[in-house]
Amino acid sequence: QVQLVESGGGLVQPGGSLRLSCAASGSIFRINRMGWYRQAPGKQRELVAGLGSGVNTNYVDSVKGRFTISRDTAKNTVYLQMNSLKPEDTAVYFCNADITTTARVTLAIWGQGTQVTVSS
Repeated sequence: QVQLVESGGGLVQPGGSLRLSCAASGSIFRINRMGWYRQAPGKQRELVAGLGSGVNTNYVDSVKGRFTISRDTAKNTVYLQMNSLKPEDTAVYFCNADITTTARVTLAIWGQGTQVTVSS
């Protein structure tokens, strides 16, 4: 079994910052890729930021220069530092990872989601 546990969401004023964390645990052989998605009410889920097995990152245009994805390989944890938050960043944020288990099976795993609300 492999699972992702997210933390760090909450309510913040426009212009503020939050850091999301996502820790992977279980029978992990290798984490191939980790990323953050978000889904606002009435909208489709979108990729916010992705991080490959190396140092390659990608971001949706609307968060470039404001959000930073990073990873602590030793802790199997990925972070999303969100600065200069805007009301339009309000959404449920989901962690996603492509993980190869110790049984050499590759799975796409989702976290449970964490609410981020940007409002004054």
